Amino acid sequence: MKRKLFILLLAVALVISLGSIGGCGQGEATAGGTITIGSKDFTENIVLAHIMADMIEAQTDLKVNRKVNLGGSNVALKALQNNDIQMFPDYTGTIVANYYQEETGSSEETLEKTRQLTEQDGFKVLKPFGMNNTYTLAVTKETAEKYNLKTFSDLAQVSENLVLGCEFEFQDRPDGYPGLQQVYNMNFKDIKGMSHGIKYRSISEGEVDVVDAYATDGQLKVFGLVILEDDKEFFPPYDGLPFVRQDILAEYPEIEDVLNQLAGLIDDETMQELNAKVDSEGLKAEKVAHDFLVAKGLIEK
Repeated sequence: MKRKLFILLLAVALVISLGSIGGCGQGEATAGGTITIGSKDFTENIVLAHIMADMIEAQTDLKVNRKVNLGGSNVALKALQNNDIQMFPDYTGTIVANYYQEETGSSEETLEKTRQLTEQDGFKVLKPFGMNNTYTLAVTKETAEKYNLKTFSDLAQVSENLVLGCEFEFQDRPDGYPGLQQVYNMNFKDIKGMSHGIKYRSISEGEVDVVDAYATDGQLKVFGLVILEDDKEFFPPYDGLPFVRQDILAEYPEIEDVLNQLAGLIDDETMQELNAKVDSEGLKAEKVAHDFLVAKGLIEK
């Protein structure tokens, strides 16, 4: 009798023990984990990636690996598709026009199309940060005065006398130089491909006459460049937002609520200021991101 009672108690204890182990395992799976956030190879995108990473680390139990400065848009997209990274900051116009080769529209139309296109491929875009980092073209004040340049159309008329300095992918993207040639009939004397940072030094030193730029570039103010008007509204809207794999949101649904706190928080002027802190003042992108979130009361110092 005692032997039977001992065996029964042992069996009960074993069941309780296994249940406890199973419960602990489930708790660990949901309470923590590791994700990787990437970025493209320019200041703004790197700052935004650090902002996303800091938010997730501060408000969840997740650990974040940061793979910033990966390369251009297609490099970052490939990393997302291969699950080398699980998210990165991107732009509606880039996603629709460059990745999917679809027509863009207004900011609202392009955002809706971005949502539809990405969701069918297992991705999701979250709420926009607030800035529209659209492409533009810029020249020095001297060049603007010499040729009386105010619009892209003005530039097109004298483009054969000028040298364009632009990022490498701008030369081939349909929403880049090929599109400008079709819409404005621009044909520059020469085109020099270069990285984002080098082109501002090149135009200041007279190596190129025109550069492609983002509307939120801090260096536009630093170098005193003149932004020309896209009078035919060629460039689509480029509203910045988190571009995320759906499977990671399914595994860690808290990420969406955390990152959506950034919605509408970063307008064009704010982004220009953050970019300038890195490009002009020499601060590290991760510090600029951290200080911004502390100032907004979203994370602790």
